[in-house]
Amino acid sequence: MPPHEGLTHLKEYDIKDSNVELIGTEIDHRVKHNSAETEPAWNDGKVGLQAGLHVWRIEDFEVIPWPKEKYGQFFDGDSYIVLHSYKVGKDGNEKLGHEIFFWLGSKTSQDEAGTAAYKTVELDEFLQGSATQHREIQQQPSDEFVALFPRLSIRAGGVRSGFTHVDTDAKTKEITLLLRIFKHLSAVGRDSIIVHEVEPTWQSLDEEDVFVLDKGDKIWVWQGKKCSPMEKAKAAQVVNDLTLAKHIDVEVLAQTDSRSHVVIGLLGGKSNAPDAFRSCRPVSSTTTCSSRPRRLFRLSDASGQLSFDVVKEGQTIRRTDFDTNDVFLLDVGRAIWVWKGLGASAAERAMWLNVAQSYVRQLQGTSDAYLTPLAAVVEGNESPSFFKAIEV
Repeated sequence: MPPHEGLTHLKEYDIKDSNVELIGTEIDHRVKHNSAETEPAWNDGKVGLQAGLHVWRIEDFEVIPWPKEKYGQFFDGDSYIVLHSYKVGKDGNEKLGHEIFFWLGSKTSQDEAGTAAYKTVELDEFLQGSATQHREIQQQPSDEFVALFPRLSIRAGGVRSGFTHVDTDAKTKEITLLLRIFKHLSAVGRDSIIVHEVEPTWQSLDEEDVFVLDKGDKIWVWQGKKCSPMEKAKAAQVVNDLTLAKHIDVEVLAQTDSRSHVVIGLLGGKSNAPDAFRSCRPVSSTTTCSSRPRRLFRLSDASGQLSFDVVKEGQTIRRTDFDTNDVFLLDVGRAIWVWKGLGASAAERAMWLNVAQSYVRQLQGTSDAYLTPLAAVVEGNESPSFFKAIEV
């Protein structure tokens, strides 16, 4: 009988929960190393051996390869694992660097989120513990994650629900699909465009973005009066994709056009809808995160007990501030990094996610800090994004 047989889906995952904090003990590492040797997802002859991108979705506690043609498309009810392998070094001394992201949809289940976190650590074991690990939240992804996908799209539904909002039998059910297209600002100068399914109501409209409304028999494009040329161009690509399988009329309307009220009406709005449209974006940029002073903490068990102490606050942080014998937590506001020294004890290294999430919970009282991207690096295998974080 398969090991997952008989298991049932638990409640929808609340990212504020700490169910993944116990992952990472020393015995966990040994178990995962042995398990990784027999995990089909990792043993395809390419993972860890070739530069490139790999995406898997968690389905019934298993790691299932995501079709390459769907790379960049995610469902809010699912959890995913993404591996980015890249070459570092030169002049014949090249090696592969690895970044692992476990992405949690806003409506993913508890078991899917836990499996994604568990399997991420297992994949790191398969890669000899050299990978940078990232925890990604749908509502506030890291710049590094967004940069991997030129065509990032987030839709409603997922493997648990077995549905999408698009009904293939338009005769029995009217299609109403509303996609919001907006610019995602990056702190490192690599702005992207995101396509995100939103509630099909006029209150979802925003004058700074472009919206595509698919009613089944016709597609409407509503261009907010402050939208950018990039968002308009992206909307044209989205419409092209939607019309590949069906030949239907498409009408593009600017918010300032007299007929733009037609789209508002189709979304349930009335003639007295406001002229100014504002709605919160479903995905926020790390550049909009609440500003906190830069802080560096040391995690050490040199005294016989684990301690967590402030090293620097509001000061310039340099590479020399990190000691190979300990684990450090770096809070740069838009992201939280954990640096694991090679000489740190097994207990210190194993506690990184526990410490990071405990730290985040202390910040939750006055902000949405729980959405802050978390990442961990190992001394000697730091990712370029980590070095950028300490240089800023």
